[in-house]
Amino acid sequence: MLSRFIAKRIRHAQDNSFSSVIHKIAVISIAIGLAAAIVSFLIMQGFQAAVKDKIYSFSNHLLITRFTMSNAVEEQSFDYRIELYKNPAQFPFVTHVQEYAHKAGLVKTDDEVLGIVFKGVGKSFNATGFRANLLEGRFIHFSDSSYANEVVISKVIADKINAKVGDQLTVHFFQNPPRFRRLEVVGIYETNLSDYFDSKVIIGDIGLVQRLNDWAPYIAGGLEIQVNLNHFNTFSLWREDYKAYSDYVHDAIFGNPDIDNPQLAYWRALYDYKFNFDRAALESAARQIGDSMDYDLYLETVRDKYIQVFEWLDLIKRQVKILLVIILVVVCVNMISVILILVMERTPMVGILKAMGAQNKLVRNVFLYSGMNLIARGLVWGNAIGLGLCYMQYRFKLIALNPHDYYMEYVPVQWSWDTVLVLNAIVFSTVLMVLLLPTLYISRINPIQAIRFD
Repeated sequence: MLSRFIAKRIRHAQDNSFSSVIHKIAVISIAIGLAAAIVSFLIMQGFQAAVKDKIYSFSNHLLITRFTMSNAVEEQSFDYRIELYKNPAQFPFVTHVQEYAHKAGLVKTDDEVLGIVFKGVGKSFNATGFRANLLEGRFIHFSDSSYANEVVISKVIADKINAKVGDQLTVHFFQNPPRFRRLEVVGIYETNLSDYFDSKVIIGDIGLVQRLNDWAPYIAGGLEIQVNLNHFNTFSLWREDYKAYSDYVHDAIFGNPDIDNPQLAYWRALYDYKFNFDRAALESAARQIGDSMDYDLYLETVRDKYIQVFEWLDLIKRQVKILLVIILVVVCVNMISVILILVMERTPMVGILKAMGAQNKLVRNVFLYSGMNLIARGLVWGNAIGLGLCYMQYRFKLIALNPHDYYMEYVPVQWSWDTVLVLNAIVFSTVLMVLLLPTLYISRINPIQAIRFD
């Protein structure tokens, strides 16, 4: 095309001109903006994935307990041989089901006494998924005839009571009459989620809890369910989640006589709707499983149980999106300035083209092609810088974190090529649309005045 040919000749003709410096600044601004967006999103996704994996490895995705109005640590026991446990294949999204039970107690050594929660697990426990949290030792070896006198404790607890792998602990359990057991430390784990796990939970054999509580072997405090989130279709999930949300909002607003303008309140509530894939997938799985359960059982998602952590992760995601908007604004302003400078510098050329019969569209396309070239070069450098920085952090873990504050020892990176492609598309399309604004100035240029422009 003629406009592309002219744009190419202009680009080669101004290699040593003032415009070349402006072009380099434009390319650098796009490259830095895209690189910052790529680094921010990949780190944000890595951070979310790392925290979620720690929680899922400890509590899985869904929890089933006996319904109770009590806030006690110990659950109400029930027969866990429900239909889901016996035949999990009826739910294609369920990948694992395991029983558990909690019991409060005290850990006593020669020098220290510490309150703990004993989490009993059975042979069905997903030790493979939990192994990533093990720092030392091994997991429990379950006995066929009796319960195992072995426990896995956290690094936080081990440091407080000066215990190490191979040590013997005396655990006193709260019950009437009080009982205690001598248990061997066979492993030390660390999730860095001290407020929820590391500061209070030790893991042992559920058979010990059953023996202490005089439960039958098929009685437990709850079931943990692992879900394959990839089983769910995003569009179908969004449609189902949006319908459930809109129905709930409709009933809540139109059923409240104190709301003056329910129609306006309803549309405002729909505007505030935010789709979260993990939340929607877990709620969909919970609804399907809940329909097959008895009414005396209670099912909750791990997001509901540890809602503070997941809301914090959602807040981080919102902040990264705000950063992306700021980056786009800065890049767009820079590109508008660059194109305006290019148009002003080439005003005589614009006048000559118009005098020779060129339409405004052709002249605008000359500068649009120049802008697209700058954007493309900026995207190439931006991808190289952003992905290079992410690879350096992923490979060498250069940036460390305080695990007690951030739940991990280094800045995590999760590779997501879909995210990288989407960011490239957003930057390219947004900046390209903004470039239409300065090119509108071309239609107002008078050929005679442009040729005489100095």
